[in-house]
Amino acid sequence: MPRFAANLSMMFNEVDFLDRFAAARAAGFEAVEFLFPYDHKPAELKRRLDDNGLTQALFNMPPGDWQNGERGIASLPGRQAEFRDSVRRALDYAAALDCKLLHCMAGIVPADVAPATAAAVYAANLAWAAEQAAPAGVKPVIEPINHRDMPGYYLNTQAQGAAIVRAIGADRIGLQFDVYHCQTTEGDITKRMEAFMPVIAHMQIADVPARNEPGTGEIGWDFVFKRMDALGYTGWVGCEYRPAAGTEAGLAWRQRFGV
Repeated sequence: MPRFAANLSMMFNEVDFLDRFAAARAAGFEAVEFLFPYDHKPAELKRRLDDNGLTQALFNMPPGDWQNGERGIASLPGRQAEFRDSVRRALDYAAALDCKLLHCMAGIVPADVAPATAAAVYAANLAWAAEQAAPAGVKPVIEPINHRDMPGYYLNTQAQGAAIVRAIGADRIGLQFDVYHCQTTEGDITKRMEAFMPVIAHMQIADVPARNEPGTGEIGWDFVFKRMDALGYTGWVGCEYRPAAGTEAGLAWRQRFGV
């Protein structure tokens, strides 16, 4: 049976962020993930995890200037020093939260940057991040994101992401397979899961088209969840969806699909 982690950036928005840990535990979750922890001190986040018996499954490295539209800097030339600082900061938080996976966002490459340049910068940055993370037992992960939600994002397809992981080494970095992004960009979800399971380190879910909870859109979740099990996936599955009508009411999908 899949193991689900509540995404506290999207779920339980009915309460303040620090109160979402307790809300997730009360709803039956044993792990959480979120986008960014950097507005809070590591010790405070760790206390919330410990007080509620929660595992920190994943969070993102600093993404650059998020408020002004940046969505990561790993593929952006001229930002290498900033990228390295962001890796160090994320690793400090990962150590405090005992988190073993860090999502490294590729970024939106400016139109005047040649694809070959972005690819070279991205590969070098990922290799450096993996080298820094390994001694701490942490693995960076990369996530293909669809162009409808994030136009111009560098990494789009599961095959592209898997090829990068294999080039650097699946023991060093992993693929973050988001069912929502996969369906929106490419479809053929479970065949892609099957093809890339050897390099998948983390999975996330949301229905298509509105990015709400499972059962609100077009995806056949009964089959998807069964294939996760059949393919031997044992990691956390992040619930990175926007509840359609309140978090608690939306959680009925777990009973509906028997998970």
